[in-house]
Order: sequence, then C-alpha cells, then structure tokens
Amino acid sequence: MVSSLGTLKRNEQAMDAAPTVFDKANLLAPGFAERAPLHDRSASFPFENFQELSDAGLLALTVPQVLGGAGGGVSDAARVVGIIAKADASTALVLSMHYIHHLVIAGSTRWPAHLSRRLAKETVEGLALVNALRVEPDLGSPARGGLPATTAKRTATGWRLSGRKIYSTGAPILKWYTVWAKTDEPEVRVGLFLVPAGLPGTSIVETWDHLGLRASGSHDVVFDDVVFPLDHEVDVRKPAEWLASDLTQATVQAVLVGAVYDGVARAARDWVVEFLKNRVPSSLGAPLATLPRAQEIVGGIEAKLAVNARLLDTFARDIDDGVTLTVTEANIVKLTVTNNAVAAVEDALSLTSNHGLTRANPLERHFRDVMCGRVHTPQDDATRISAGRLALGI
Repeated sequence: MVSSLGTLKRNEQAMDAAPTVFDKANLLAPGFAERAPLHDRSASFPFENFQELSDAGLLALTVPQVLGGAGGGVSDAARVVGIIAKADASTALVLSMHYIHHLVIAGSTRWPAHLSRRLAKETVEGLALVNALRVEPDLGSPARGGLPATTAKRTATGWRLSGRKIYSTGAPILKWYTVWAKTDEPEVRVGLFLVPAGLPGTSIVETWDHLGLRASGSHDVVFDDVVFPLDHEVDVRKPAEWLASDLTQATVQAVLVGAVYDGVARAARDWVVEFLKNRVPSSLGAPLATLPRAQEIVGGIEAKLAVNARLLDTFARDIDDGVTLTVTEANIVKLTVTNNAVAAVEDALSLTSNHGLTRANPLERHFRDVMCGRVHTPQDDATRISAGRLALGI
C-alpha cells in the first residue's frame, strides 16, 4: 500500500511538471496501453482512462481559452489523439469525438452561446464528454440522406424526444448527446438537439459487441418521451438546407479520425519491428530483421506512415491557419490515411505468421481496431463517387 501511494504521488508530480499537453499524454499512454488488452477482451469501458485525461486537463484541450480551456487547435488535438491511439484506440476514438465537438462549436455561428458556454464550463471543471448520436437502425448514417425516425415534439414545457440511436460511441460515459432528430411540426425540420444524458426515459442498451474498438462503448441509446428544455435546440432547419456538408465538421473529423487509425498503425509498426529484431528462428540462425523481404515490407510500412504524417500535419495546420479547404479534400485525406493505416497493419501481419494472430500479442488487436477505419463516415465509396462526379462535372 505504501509503495502504491508512493507511485501515485510520483505520477502526480510528474504530471504537474509536464511542460506540454503532449508530455502529459505521453505520461498517461503506458497505463492506457497496459489496460487496453483487458478492456478489449471483456469489451468493458475504460472509465479510468477518462478520469486520468480529465485530471490532466486534456479533456479541455480544444475548449477556447476565453471559456477556460487550453485553446488547442486541430494540430494539437491530432497529436494528442495519435499518442493515445497508439496506446488504446477505443479511448482515442471517444476522445477524438469529444475534441471534434468542441472544435466545431468554436468555429460555428449556429451553436447558441449559452449552450457553448455550458459545455465548455463543465468540460473544464470535470468529466463532461459530448458526442453526436446520429445513426439509426433503419436510416443508417444520415450522411447518405433520409430523415431520422427519432422525433422531437415541441410542447409548452419542453421538447419531448423519442427514438433509438445506434453506434453511440462513448455511451457509458457521455454527459451530453447532440441528437440528430426531426420535429413533428407541420413543416418538418431536422437537425441537432443538445440532450443531457441520464434524463428519465433514456436508456443505454449494451449492443456493442464488435470485432474492433471493443472498449469504445458504442451501444444503442433509446429515448422514450424524454423531456428537455426548448432552448436546447442547437441547429434545426428544413431538410433541403442540409444538402451541403458542414466544412468545419468535415475537415476536423478527417484529421482526428485519421489520427486514431494512424496511431493504431504506428503501434503495429513498433511491435512488428521489435518482433523482427528479436525473433531468431533456429533454421535461420539470425533475426528475421536480416531478411531482405522483411526489410522491404517494413520499408513499405514506413512509406505509408510517412505519407500519413505529412497529410495529417499539413491538413491540420491548414485548418488552424484558416486556409480555404473543401469537403472533397477532407474526405480524400480521411480515405487515404485510413487505408494507408489498414494496409500498414496488414503488411505487419504478413511478416509474423501465427505470432501476429495470437491473442498473446497485440498485433491481432491492432488489426481488428484498424479495420474499423473504413466504416467511419464518410465511407470510401461515397468519397470516391463524390470526387469522381466533381471531376466529371456531373
């Protein structure tokens, strides 16, 4: 007990002395990495990781300084997400969604000021994560069009919300949901409502039993006539007014989602490099790293990760510097980075035979986690069709 308390005290002192948010993230990462296989195996949610992120002040990284946060930009957020993703991809995914929200809110003219201030204040003061709840069983992702079944009814005392959202990343810990719903008004509107978690009528159904990102808690959230204040309407418009994608959302999401899967690929690269340096088959009498085939494939992994680093770094800096960008560019960045990450992990697996597939080693978890990159909105086919139509003038 004395030893544990001493270790805890030394960790707190090291965190207090850490000069940057990146140093703080690097101090937390080993603990996250140690716990990651346990949460992956049981699909349990890593609550302790988020308490440590909150204690270190990292949850408020992208909250503007005028609202009490650290005022970090997209570059800062991507770097922290990348560090965390190398340790635990599920934690990094939930963190990235939270960062995306605060970066989008900071750049939005549509978010009501009183709601922006409240989310910022609660994030600075404690554990108050936010994420969007958009996907539904019948609709799928709203990015492909269609109206949600989830409906908000206006009453004299507040909005009354009913519906079911699936793939609600971070559901066990979220304090706030931004829910994509339609109204029951004669002229239907659709958009975002800010709903506090835990209101009467809200339930979390633990449906998330996925191949990868098993600790992300991406369960269903069900709303059964949930009442919330009328002034929690964030951005609700006629359906036709949503045809154009939100540029800030698209660009920031491309970088931070990309950073999650790039981090997974870097963890896989680090593991396979050590494996190749230390694995000495008796038939070879030398480390596998001495084989030209191994050297060539590792070189290919390095090439993919170098491209990712350049893409993520320059695109993030362009967003922070206010450079004019497009949704198509953003979607292509996300597509390229995530596919490079998937290919890098597949390359690593090709060098490891059964060793890479056993649960005794982390490479099989990295493989399962990185495969989830392809299904994040926008999905690859939608990006390619959109870019193709643009080039063809259709």
